[in-house]
Amino acid sequence: MTQNVAPDLGWAPSACTLPTAEQPLRVAEFDALFADAVQAVQRPEQTRLRLELVFSPDHAARAAELAARENGCCSFFTFTLTIADGSLALEVAVPTEHIEVLDALTERAGARS
Repeated sequence: MTQNVAPDLGWAPSACTLPTAEQPLRVAEFDALFADAVQAVQRPEQTRLRLELVFSPDHAARAAELAARENGCCSFFTFTLTIADGSLALEVAVPTEHIEVLDALTERAGARS
């Protein structure tokens, strides 16, 4: 079953348990992280997104905190934060039935980076 993506938010699935009033705030937090930190957007697989972030403790902390909160309301996401050799990357994976959510997230990240 494919989840509907709320058009006014761009990528929040209808199955999201975050209260509707808080969803625009979460989207704004992701948009701010994308604008401040994303250097490159890659889609190595249809179900996986890789965001290369500007290396800094602040960006790592923001990405980790947002990923943890997002996983609390949309548990289908798998987030992997990698810090190695002076680089920082956030990978986001979804099951096949949530590809449209990842498509929209990819578009938002690319538009803000």
